[in-house]
Amino acid sequence: MNKIDKIKNHFIKYGGILKTSELNDLGFSSRQIKKLMEKGLITRIKHGFYELTDYIPREEVIIARLFPESVIFLESALFYYEYTDRIPSSWQIAVNKNSSKLQYNMDYPLIKPYYLEPKFIKIGIDIIKIEGVKIKIYDRERTICDVLRYEAKLEEEVFINAIKNYIKDPKKNVRNLFEYAEIFNIKNKVQTYIGVWL
Repeated sequence: MNKIDKIKNHFIKYGGILKTSELNDLGFSSRQIKKLMEKGLITRIKHGFYELTDYIPREEVIIARLFPESVIFLESALFYYEYTDRIPSSWQIAVNKNSSKLQYNMDYPLIKPYYLEPKFIKIGIDIIKIEGVKIKIYDRERTICDVLRYEAKLEEEVFINAIKNYIKDPKKNVRNLFEYAEIFNIKNKVQTYIGVWL
């Protein structure tokens, strides 16, 4: 296997995106990376990140590679769980409120960061794998708690459908829902909207 095939395979293994340090580990110097760009083999998508030019990675893979600490959030999570059929206009991600805001300014994919307290970020994280890349997403219960917490930011139809679809979901975990509701201090809201149907 020649060096080009090796690098292509490595890109594909990581969802079509590699960091400068990962290219360095494969034996590519800054000058060689520049040559790969000049040949049109790779494209720089953000400082320190490159994508394989003839490979189109999934948007959630790009987000997970660029922002490994971020978590797929709110309407983006609702869409993943099929609690809404409305595709969000941008990827909603939960990020640490202390992280640098400039890093999230990008043209593609469109992202909308929600800056959360660090103690709330870790609650209810699930890991899914897409194209070999681990992606953080909030589980169903955390997502429903977020729907209740951010009700004012959601369209009424999205809000109602999210609640209805959660209630019907055989994979729901009511114990976790009430556990998270206690942490977020929305137990009454959960009882009002969901508890009556359980």
